[in-house]
Amino acid sequence: MKKILLLAILFSFSFYGFSQDVKYGIRGGLNISNLDFDTNLGVENKHRNSFYIGAFANIGLSKTIALVPELQFSAEGGNEETLHLDYIQAPVLLKFRLSEKIYLGAGPQVGIKVHKEDDRARNFAYSGVIGLEYKINYAIFADVRYTRGLSNVFDDDVLVEAKNSNIQIGVGYKF
Repeated sequence: MKKILLLAILFSFSFYGFSQDVKYGIRGGLNISNLDFDTNLGVENKHRNSFYIGAFANIGLSKTIALVPELQFSAEGGNEETLHLDYIQAPVLLKFRLSEKIYLGAGPQVGIKVHKEDDRARNFAYSGVIGLEYKINYAIFADVRYTRGLSNVFDDDVLVEAKNSNIQIGVGYKF
């Protein structure tokens, strides 16, 4: 996983020579997360309210398209303590400018679980991300994202399958 993250970071910096506009920034906000189980467990499955924080590079490929690799901490999973899943994630979004202030982004995300050991949850998570960003001024923006897990969060020996479902609402600052 460390190799994948290093490769993603190096890959993002390689675009610097080809792009006309590179901006770095930070973003953070509220997570509303839940686990979508494939079967009914007979247990109340409540969502988890938590936070995320991260850094990004916005690499302008053209006037309307940008590549945005990120590195973020995101507290996800279910509300029950045994279902808390915290990740270091690396989403890579392709952003499209819809208007002067509105941007649409989508892309893959890989995450590595942190905080717990031997909890029968997988150490890696793969997700798809889609988001909408509103530019408040030249440096500040607000965004909302939906992340849907593509892989089971539990180990194969666990007879239950669940995928993360997460909504992020936050703000960011571009330097």
